[in-house]
Amino acid sequence: MKISTKGRYGLTIMMALGHHYGKGPLSLKTIADENGLSEHYLEQLIGPLRNAGLVNSIRGAYGGYVLARKPEDITTADIIRVLEGPIQPVEIMDDDDPAKRELWIKIRDAVKEVLESTTLADLIHFESGKYVQDPEMFYI
Repeated sequence: MKISTKGRYGLTIMMALGHHYGKGPLSLKTIADENGLSEHYLEQLIGPLRNAGLVNSIRGAYGGYVLARKPEDITTADIIRVLEGPIQPVEIMDDDDPAKRELWIKIRDAVKEVLESTTLADLIHFESGKYVQDPEMFYI
């Protein structure tokens, strides 16, 4: 499964909002500037994330975006599905050899398991090659 820039930048948006969780709204301009990304492109990605109920928008002079749920309640699968579509690295054909068909299913399930078991909190609290197991200790 190849994740496009939509998925990669969508994770960047969500990680920025996760780092800022509980501190009020964050503007797309700030996220774009801090990550060297196009604000215009991020604007195209935030709509589907908002429509999926992953982020909320706050209007006004000090407005921006906030996560709709705690970072530990949002999986990377939630984000990738919204921006990339169904998690299916290989199209499974009815006429595939049964052994190949089983391989494709195992690959799909493995990718799905990794994405579903990795939360946004895991990503924002990542330390030197390992995920912190208790992200609650970071919230006051």
